[in-house]
Amino acid sequence: MKKKSHLVRLADGTNLLVPFMLITSLFFLWGFAHSILDVLNKHFQDALGISKTQSALVQAVVYGGYFLMALPAGAIIRRWGYRTGVLTGLLLYGVGALLFIPGGSLQSFGFFLFSLFIIGCGLTCLETAANPYVTVLGEPAAAERRINLAQAFNGLGWICGPLAGGFFLFAESGESNISLPYAIIGVVVLLVALVFSRIRLPEINPEANDPEQEATRESHRTDLWKQRNFTSGLLALFLYVAAQTGINSFFINYATEQAGISAHEASIWLSFGGMGLFMLGRMGGSWAMNYLRPEKLLALCATGAVVAMLAVIFLTGRMGLWGFFLCFLCESIMFPTIFALAIRGLNGQTKRASSFLIMSIVGGAVAPVLMGYIADTTTMALGFIVPLACFAEIGWFAIRYKN
Repeated sequence: MKKKSHLVRLADGTNLLVPFMLITSLFFLWGFAHSILDVLNKHFQDALGISKTQSALVQAVVYGGYFLMALPAGAIIRRWGYRTGVLTGLLLYGVGALLFIPGGSLQSFGFFLFSLFIIGCGLTCLETAANPYVTVLGEPAAAERRINLAQAFNGLGWICGPLAGGFFLFAESGESNISLPYAIIGVVVLLVALVFSRIRLPEINPEANDPEQEATRESHRTDLWKQRNFTSGLLALFLYVAAQTGINSFFINYATEQAGISAHEASIWLSFGGMGLFMLGRMGGSWAMNYLRPEKLLALCATGAVVAMLAVIFLTGRMGLWGFFLCFLCESIMFPTIFALAIRGLNGQTKRASSFLIMSIVGGAVAPVLMGYIADTTTMALGFIVPLACFAEIGWFAIRYKN
């Protein structure tokens, strides 16, 4: 059994609850931004008459922004600190969301993609700053618990996104309004940016009490790519985001085509059923890590996700939907746990490593396009062989992880 450690307190007794709460609020914002994308896919297919492969460009541009912006975001954070990284992300996010106002009038798929790319760049800055920052806001032994707890609020955002998207885009009246939800979130995000511009966040240096680590930081900088846990974690994170994005992107398509329910009803199932379990899983995962090592819990969840995808592929009708709900529960702890395991023990290289890990989120740009192509040429159910393979490799990463 693991020994308990303080969640948001340093070894010297410094209480970091307030900065932890402020940063945790950001997890909700990018959870909302990601999950509303899953409603946009089906909306654009219907409203603009495009194929599943084309609609997958929604995810491709957002997650492509992660790949292009991650290193610049990391450079901003290393030069000016976590707070500047957060502000940059919030401003880009807010501006990109407000661009949906003219986009609603233009009804141009290309303009919507440009707006989403700006949002993606903003989310990159937020995640590059917030994920590693949460891991150092307390004792190192509690890092995985801390990030899973923060990510639970990310799960709340994942619930609200499909709910808002379904309400505005799949209204029973038949009238959809794509501008309003983005206008609201754009204003909220810019107000949050105003709050963060008025406060100061403590810069936590995990090496401050270890002169030996500080002295050897530069000499070991080139060894980052020799760290097996980091490189394996980088691949695992790429595959996890690929799997999660692909599953969420085509849940509504699967529900309407395989289970015969309406797009509006499917968005509600995705919100309360899928994302509700996703959020509960993160809260439960944070508690379970008091007693079970994170890598062991990750291995169990990856196994469950593999079983879930087999059910989605081979079962028919509403029976296949139950596979999704098991998968949402199992994948809940994966991102924060893989992230924390990959940067464990990197110390002075944490910010640099975090940039590369955020770049790996580009996996979300690849899987939906591949799954969309498979769905267009065969069946929607068969497209879920992509996340099945991803979860199998994540399980292998967890099994062979070494402290």
